[in-house]
Amino acid sequence: MKQGKFMVGLMAFGVISLFAGCGEKEDEMTKVTLNEVAHSIFYAPQYVALENGYFTQEGIDLELVTGYGADKTMAAVISGDAQIGFMGAEASVYAYLEGANDPVVNFAQGTQRAGNFLVAREEMADFQWSDLKEKEVLGGRKGGMPEMVFEYILKQNGLDPAKDLSIDQSIDFGSTAAAFSRGKRGVTLNCGKGEFTVEFEPAATTLEKNGDGYVVASLGVDSGYVPYTSYSAKTSYIEKHPEIIQAFTDGLQKGVDYVNSHTAEEIAKVIQPQFKENDLHTITTIVERYQSQDTWKENLVFEKESFELLQDILESAGELEERADYDDLVTTVYAKEAMKK
Repeated sequence: MKQGKFMVGLMAFGVISLFAGCGEKEDEMTKVTLNEVAHSIFYAPQYVALENGYFTQEGIDLELVTGYGADKTMAAVISGDAQIGFMGAEASVYAYLEGANDPVVNFAQGTQRAGNFLVAREEMADFQWSDLKEKEVLGGRKGGMPEMVFEYILKQNGLDPAKDLSIDQSIDFGSTAAAFSRGKRGVTLNCGKGEFTVEFEPAATTLEKNGDGYVVASLGVDSGYVPYTSYSAKTSYIEKHPEIIQAFTDGLQKGVDYVNSHTAEEIAKVIQPQFKENDLHTITTIVERYQSQDTWKENLVFEKESFELLQDILESAGELEERADYDDLVTTVYAKEAMKK
């Protein structure tokens, strides 16, 4: 979708806004369902925006649903069960290249680093990626960002993901930590699953806390800046409701501003209601871990260079036979407007 297609609607929204009273946004709430790929502290700006009422201030009554996988989140957006999806942008590329007649377009970048960590059974202070040679690792779904970034790092370090180690991709998203823990508690290693596992937070820190594993590497650090997640919606929805997309992006930008201007403990206190199973100290530790690797951008603009890097990773993983055009699947209109406010 060309960015110019959004401008008429966005300008119309701006004119209408001039006649709106200061409190009118909150009086005229719009129900929006957001389907997130996973529920993780990795997405702190989003939860800050929810808990601090930033979406409400923008007139958005947000319902949050967890899809547990980019394929499921994309299906929810395409079916209309969710108006906005939060997932890896690779899902929009796949759907587009498969001939989607109403392409799902990315309008805001979420994170700029991978959010998962490599967890080993024992402490490894001097871990090197070559240590994974001939080992079994619990990985992610084929074609998903967690797995592709993992394989990208392996290749960058001279390892062949198909030959030099064994990557178990048979376990459902969100269940790998439990499978790994069972292995630790078994009579022998063979009773469980894997010698290493790739985990998001809070699973990685929970494994450490329980003595079931130790974080030995950050995929976010070792893969560099990667457009790991983004917010997207169907072309038809964006064109029909530019004011809703703008309002959502404005609220989200406030969440981004907050995490980039507050301490880990302050952020943890705000988002703790979203993670009641974790104590404040654990949440703070995780937020600090993400802050230290520069996980969150200062704005939500999904740059062309980032989109092309994403497709480089897809090609490296053997998941892309042809490339999609940036202007067809990304718009920066709303993110740039949010920066001005």
